Parts: sequence; C-alpha cells; structure tokens
Amino acid sequence: MAVPNQKADDRMPARDDHPSSSTPASTQQGEPQPQLEELLDTHHDPAYGEAVQVAPLVQRVTATNPSPFTFAGTGTNIVGGRRVAVIDPRPDAAGHTEALLRTLEGRTVTHICITHTHSDHSPASRALAEATGAPVLGFGPHPAADAGRHGAAAKAVQEEPGDWDFVPDGVLGHGDVVAGDGWTLECLYTPGHISNHLCFALPEEQALFTGDHVMGWSSTIVPPPDGNLGDYLRSLELLIARGDRDGVYWPTHGPPITAPNRFARALLAHRHRRTDQILACLGDGPATIPAMVARMYTTTPKVLHPAAALSVLAHLIHLSEEGTVTWDPAADMPAATYALA
Repeated sequence: MAVPNQKADDRMPARDDHPSSSTPASTQQGEPQPQLEELLDTHHDPAYGEAVQVAPLVQRVTATNPSPFTFAGTGTNIVGGRRVAVIDPRPDAAGHTEALLRTLEGRTVTHICITHTHSDHSPASRALAEATGAPVLGFGPHPAADAGRHGAAAKAVQEEPGDWDFVPDGVLGHGDVVAGDGWTLECLYTPGHISNHLCFALPEEQALFTGDHVMGWSSTIVPPPDGNLGDYLRSLELLIARGDRDGVYWPTHGPPITAPNRFARALLAHRHRRTDQILACLGDGPATIPAMVARMYTTTPKVLHPAAALSVLAHLIHLSEEGTVTWDPAADMPAATYALA
C-alpha cells in the first residue's frame, strides 16, 4: 500500500514539538475582535444518505449520528474525481460504511485520512480499508493519556470516546503531503482538542478540512488531560497565520465556514474572554468548577454543563501552568477549590 513520504519522524511528538506561528495573529493591536456568538451558524441541512457536491473537488456524505456534540452528524469528505481520498469515514455503526461504499462505487479510494481518533471520526476506517485496499493515514494511535480523563464531569461527557483500536497504516505529521489525481492534501498538526489532531489543507480549492479543531456551529471541547488548552490556542494561531491561504473551512461536523480567518480570530478571542471570566470569578474569592460553570454558562442548557465543566477545567490547568491560579494538589481537580496565586 502506498503511503506518503514522511518529512517528520514516525513518532508522536511531545507537546514542545508543536509548530509555532510567527505571532499571536489573533490579537493584532487596535483591531476590533468579532464576537464568536455573532458568527456561529446552526442552519445546516445534512442531506442524510446523499453525496452532496459541496465544491468542485469535494463531496460530502453525512452519517445519521446527530447529537448535542456531533451536531447534525459526522460529515465524511470525499476529495477528488475518479481517484479519491476519504477524510473521516465516520463511526463504525450499522449502515454507515455501507452507505459510504455505495457513494464510492465505481471510484478508486487511494487514501483514507483521519483528523483524529475519537469514535465519531475514525472507527469505520478499517472496514473501508478492507473494502477498498486503501491505506489508513493518521497522526498515530489514540493517546494513552486520554484514559485518565478527570473526574465525574469527564465521565458525564461520553460524546467522544476514544477509538482505542485505531492503528494507521501510515503516520502523518506536520508538513506531510498526500497527493492524488488532481488534488493535494497538506497536513497541519493541530493538537488541543486531542493531541493527535490533524487538519488537511486542499490548496487547489483554498480549503482546509478542520476536523473538530474549528467548527462553525459551536466552540470546541478541550477535554483534559490529553486535551490541552495551550496547544489549542497555539493551533488556532497556526491557522490564523495562514491568512488568505484558506478561503473556506470544512469541519467534520456542521456547515462550512466561509470567512475562516475572521472566525478563527473570533474563536481565539472567545477563549481569551473565557479566561478573563474565570479570573473574574476567582477575583471574588476561591471557587469550585461547578460554581464557576453556574455563573458563566447561564444561557447554556444544563445537559451541556458537564462539557462546560471540562472547558473550565482546561482553562484552569492552563492558568495553573502559567502560575496564575493555585489549587490543592491533594484534591481531585474537578472537585478542587481554585484561587488566584
């Protein structure tokens, strides 16, 4: 099976290997930052079971796995014409792989590319590989650190369990290129949501497949301990630094993002505002995560409060690493009381 030439070592980089952008482009001096809430788009027709031609080189088939965390479902992207790459072939649930194979009938699948190893993205890759003979390509297996998700909040958020069986046929790293018949996928290493997350740029259409790193209908959950907010912010800055190289983002869930750089800057500003909210809470005195969630997420349905708690925890870990926040190291982090240092 053909795999791309590797520019990076075939290994899982440490967090320090994350590529850095030249500047934190999100916070240009004097430039007003757009509000994320004004840009979110929740109007989306998934057209279940149909292969929708969303761009000259891109078709999209959406799985019927809608949820509060997958939005309308997992959108599998098919890149190319007669010889294609498949990005995120969806969960391995009844009917999903069969529907995808019907869409691919008469075409040759040359590569199966995985943005990351959550169960709504990668599990069907093995069945698709067996049916087509195409190699499965990704950053690496599901990260071992994800087994240690923190506390009750993490246990309540079961939207994205890990695909622990995933083993790629070929390993992709930042800067690697997967080339096909009239198309090219350039790999961007974008950890944060998970440490093995990749985005794929399609320069022929100035498009970027963003997986779960950037989604147009919602902000992204960053679940500790493998999810890391510092990584996530740097990964956003990496995308922002690309400027007008990307004319559209295609997330795995939900609608396209047609003003991508503006959206990425709004998303980064939103994270910084969330940090400011947490610091304001702690400025009034020590507080627990549940107390901060209740204060900050007043318009968020309570069913999503466990996910919000994970987001707050990610921010607190980041702040503690910077020396801004302290907590009792003997306590479980989600149950701990936090205070300004």
